[in-house]
Amino acid sequence: MPDTTTPVRPPRAPLWTRLLIAAGLVLTMASVFGIVSVKYFLGRLTGGIQTTSSVLADSGVGGASSGKLPDGAMNLLMLGLDTRAGWEAKGELSRSDTILVLHIAASHDRVYMISIPRDMVADIPADPAIGFKGTREKINSAYAYGSQNGRGWTGGAKLAAKAVHNLTGITFEGLVVIDFDGFRGLLEAMGGVHMCVDKDMWSSHYVVDAKGKVSYAEGADPVTPPSNALWFKKGCRDMQPWEALEFSRLRHSTNGDYDRQRHQQQLLRAMAEKATSAGILTNPGKVSRILEAAGSSLKMDTHGVPVADFVFGQKGLAAADLIPIKTNAGAFNDVGGGEGATPTTQALFQATAADKLDDFLLTQPGLLIS
Repeated sequence: MPDTTTPVRPPRAPLWTRLLIAAGLVLTMASVFGIVSVKYFLGRLTGGIQTTSSVLADSGVGGASSGKLPDGAMNLLMLGLDTRAGWEAKGELSRSDTILVLHIAASHDRVYMISIPRDMVADIPADPAIGFKGTREKINSAYAYGSQNGRGWTGGAKLAAKAVHNLTGITFEGLVVIDFDGFRGLLEAMGGVHMCVDKDMWSSHYVVDAKGKVSYAEGADPVTPPSNALWFKKGCRDMQPWEALEFSRLRHSTNGDYDRQRHQQQLLRAMAEKATSAGILTNPGKVSRILEAAGSSLKMDTHGVPVADFVFGQKGLAAADLIPIKTNAGAFNDVGGGEGATPTTQALFQATAADKLDDFLLTQPGLLIS
């Protein structure tokens, strides 16, 4: 049995999990602390968030905005970046390797998670402001094109949101951009999570030495498991923060990126469950540290709604079910040079855009991930 003490040089966190801290953990605080305490902590959170109103202002990308949250269904777009420390200084551009649509049902008791494959081929529209003429390629490159020439995260998010909207027809009431830096401490503040591994899988980033010591293999990313690879064995257990993060990255399997998408969605659910049941919310010190870290790592467009209102106004989602949905039946749909959306996935996007997702899923129960 490998030594599960914290290994050397753990990889940076997966992209999207910060949203759960800010838009899951925060939401659940309301019933615990009361109005005064919640607003105090929200002030600490929102003070560090970078915001813009330019991304969802484009016609068609953002839904109608009245300056307050809609009463009915909502769609949120999460863009998780593959940014690494030092990339900006080197002039390297980030890609949105995680693209997640959160569809909040009108009843606000269900949140559907729809992952858009990073290799899905899409039309990336032209952006005359940066001299970009448009292209058709993998959708995760849209953010990189939009952020070039000094346009930064707002330019990247704007072009990525347009590409997602053009692909799916979905309009958004909010957008969150998340990158790798500084995340690990957030999950450490939660003390890890309980995860279930559904099949044996190996890590392309960690190795185990003869004494059972786990360490990060600098620069390694093999396509076949080395003899000293770290394996995640089938079964349920409490995972340390680094283990849970690595599990969310595993993709070397017959289902490849679809396993990675599923692991990400599993981690979101595990974090939500722990945040609402493990006493984290009754510990002001932990909440304060988590919110400060979350605030510094989040970038948002709340579509004209004040940030505090955007977060605090969704407190009713604390008890909502997070329901993962499969695109392309959980298998790569090769169209040459990337992946295409199957007819069923196209219908899924259309149903989400029309706020008819509940009815659609009644006819397609196989899309739900148990």
